[in-house]
Amino acid sequence: MGGYLAFEIMRRAGDRVTGLALLNTTARADTPEQAQRRHEQITLTREGRFTKVVDALTRRWIPAARCGDPALRAVIRQMADETGPQAFIRQQTAIASRPDSQASLGVIACPVLVIAGADDQATTPDHAAEIADRIPRAWLTVIPECGHLSTLEQPAAVTQALTHWLNAVP
Repeated sequence: MGGYLAFEIMRRAGDRVTGLALLNTTARADTPEQAQRRHEQITLTREGRFTKVVDALTRRWIPAARCGDPALRAVIRQMADETGPQAFIRQQTAIASRPDSQASLGVIACPVLVIAGADDQATTPDHAAEIADRIPRAWLTVIPECGHLSTLEQPAAVTQALTHWLNAVP
């Protein structure tokens, strides 16, 4: 959700932002299919099947090669448990109703780092490239062997990209 919130901040007070990092996000609004999937997840969660939803999202968020990683799965499970079903429903409702941010990308004046996981199925590298192509001062970094949860899957690569960008931005 961080990218979606960042786009809203940029719309409301972009002149106050001096630098922005967008990780694993898209500027597009949900397609009808994505909105339907979110509503199905909300329904399952309300029916007490939050664990099933989290398991399905985990399979979508991390590459197949990492799905068997018990430590990664445990962190995702812990995050879901700490968030809880009601907060998840609120988050999905907010995400499903977010505006399309593509038209406002060209007015972002600050330096922007856009990071994507090469294997991200949720917000693809193509989505990241769209963002980077439309923001005048954007840098794009695609992290190999990484899905949607880049800070969990490849923390060293994310840190390296952020450090390199921060050191290069005047």
